[in-house]
Amino acid sequence: MGVGRVEGKAALITGAARGQGRAHAAKLAEEGADVVVVDVCAPLPSVSYAAATTEDLAETVRLVEKFGRRAVSARVDVRDLAALRTTVDAAVGTLGRLDIIVANAGICVPRAWERVTEQIFEDTMSTNVTGVWNTVMAGAPHLIRAGGGSIILISSVAGIKAQPFMVPYTTSKFAVRGMAKAFAAELSAHGIRVNSVHPTGVNTPLASEEMQAELAAAIATNPRLGNMLLNMLPVRGTDPEDVANSVLFLASDESRFVTAHELAPDAGNSEF
Repeated sequence: MGVGRVEGKAALITGAARGQGRAHAAKLAEEGADVVVVDVCAPLPSVSYAAATTEDLAETVRLVEKFGRRAVSARVDVRDLAALRTTVDAAVGTLGRLDIIVANAGICVPRAWERVTEQIFEDTMSTNVTGVWNTVMAGAPHLIRAGGGSIILISSVAGIKAQPFMVPYTTSKFAVRGMAKAFAAELSAHGIRVNSVHPTGVNTPLASEEMQAELAAAIATNPRLGNMLLNMLPVRGTDPEDVANSVLFLASDESRFVTAHELAPDAGNSEF
């Protein structure tokens, strides 16, 4: 068996209890990395789909350990910088290093623009923007001490092309795209690369029946705009593993000269 593509490295992954975060953790572990997996495992006021649970997070740990890698898990809200720093510092103390950051935690609450509440906007921005910034701030000092590394911010096709009926989400994901470029510029002095990943719809618990019903109700207010959600390739959505493959590439030395870049496993949605 050959050497894994991230052998001997350690990764921090947020929103890791299920869906994309779990896929990222499993993929990086399969390729040789130890992982720090964190998730809030609790509901947010504006989110209709069921929250991840502590059992979901434990299952992610089991998947990582199945590949013979170490996993450190914690329930922590990415919106709480102090708690996240404490968690990451302790985990790095256990694993000995940190080389990769995957800021994956995020939410999406589709609504027609006039039905967006303050709570929806605040939950979306605090999780998808502040939470991503907090993740970099908590983890980047450890990458600097390691002599370099890779930071991967999970944005969306909505961070490249506006998505209708998702004003807060689109706003947040464009912000994440810009944040990646800004961090890439300053952290380049430390040999750290920062990129963003922009998937189309992904088949995860986030894409629940409740969320699909909310989106359908929003589309009904202006059906013509529903075409903006279509993919160029004839697929409705992709799988978490498809996004994890992009994350693995950016985490590995295969992308050692790729930084401040948008990688879009989006089935062509951003160009359609």
